[in-house]
Amino acid sequence: MAEFATRPLDPQTWTDLETLFGLPGGSIVRGCWCMFYRRTGAGPPLPAGQTWQQANKQQLCDLVDRGTRPGLIGYLDGSPAGWISLGPRAEYLKLRRSPIMKPVDDTPVWSVVCSYVARPYRGQGLQHRLLGAAVDFARASGATTLEAYPIDKPVRSHDDFMFFGSRSLYEDAGFTEVVRRSPTRIVMRLPLS
Repeated sequence: MAEFATRPLDPQTWTDLETLFGLPGGSIVRGCWCMFYRRTGAGPPLPAGQTWQQANKQQLCDLVDRGTRPGLIGYLDGSPAGWISLGPRAEYLKLRRSPIMKPVDDTPVWSVVCSYVARPYRGQGLQHRLLGAAVDFARASGATTLEAYPIDKPVRSHDDFMFFGSRSLYEDAGFTEVVRRSPTRIVMRLPLS
């Protein structure tokens, strides 16, 4: 079995994230760079000559350079293989207005908004290990509750559209459903204290 480790995204691991997102299966994450839920509304206008992909990448890089650790990179045998994005819910402005992911109550929570495994590493249980590391990271960072917004439907979705993860992924980690606002999407929580 391959050796698994995680490291927070910081200026020293930034190039590992670039490498990871460049691997096969990364077209969705290469476009978003986990910035979609951090904005509300249309967002700022694009700088001249930039695409949304370039702007998102630069905004995430700037966030990391300012000291935010917006997630963990997962490594198999030292190579970047997966990513999980999480942090205080208050940092994800778009969640406030989402009909499905809007706040359940006033509990201060951390949110998991993306889990991604590059195609060459899928089928090895890496998402489960990333989520376990994310739980530990959130707890060590002072979070008392971790919240997720997984897909819950009887048929399997294409891997590229499972960045929120599946209900079973979170159930296996001890999360429980707290509200269902859509036939195929739920809000789940895990107390960390």
